[in-house]
Formats: sequence, C-alpha cells, structure tokens
Amino acid sequence: MEPKDTTSQTHAAIPDPEVPAKASRRRFKAEYKLRILEELDGVVEPGEQGRILRREGLYLSHITQWRQARRKGALLSFSQKRGPRPSPDTELKMEKERLEREVARLRESLRRAELIIEVQGKVAGLLGIPLDTESTS
Repeated sequence: MEPKDTTSQTHAAIPDPEVPAKASRRRFKAEYKLRILEELDGVVEPGEQGRILRREGLYLSHITQWRQARRKGALLSFSQKRGPRPSPDTELKMEKERLEREVARLRESLRRAELIIEVQGKVAGLLGIPLDTESTS
C-alpha cells in the first residue's frame, strides 16, 4: 500500500496570499443585491446569515446599506454611479458661457459695422456727397 500524496490537497485549499498592486472597488449589480437580500430575508436558522455573507464575501455594512436603499424604494439607487454629484448651477454656468460668447460675437459684428460706416462717411466726404442723417426714415 502506497502512502497518499497529501501535499497537493493541502496546496489546493490554501488561498493565494498575493495582494494585487492596485485595489479595485467591487461593484454589485441590482439583481445580485436583491437576490442576496431575498436569500437573507428567508433565513430562519441561527448562523445561516453569517454563512451566506462569508460565502459571498460580503460585510454586514453592505447588507445594511442595501436594505436602507430597498426600504426607500430606491431600486434605481442600486445602480447609481459613485462620484461627485453634478453642481445644481451647472446649467446656469453653461448658459452664461453661451451668452458671453454671443455677446463677444455681436460686439465684433458691431465693431465691423461701425468701421464700414466710418469708411462710407469718409468716401462720401471725398466725393462731395452730403450724408443726410436726419431724413433716413
């Protein structure tokens, strides 16, 4: 009878201790969150919730946040992106920038029109054509 090789069984059970160079935030889909919450709500045996959390690699804080969101009826909040919220006056800033560009464009147009009028007045003076500004109706 040959001795069994237990080293291969032992190595398979040991998790890899390698730590990734850059940690990444875990993201959970809304369907997954709801499935886990339903599974946890159906538990009656003591210790079963802990087994589910360990199996899924979750913390109680996850479940607490998910239950609060579900209680609010904020199913959409399950899939909301994280990060800074857009400023409420972003639309006002965009409108202000648009209007400033329009004012700059109109000022340039006015400058050109005044230059043309000035040149027309000088040409009329050179040619001896009187400009009647009062009878322009």
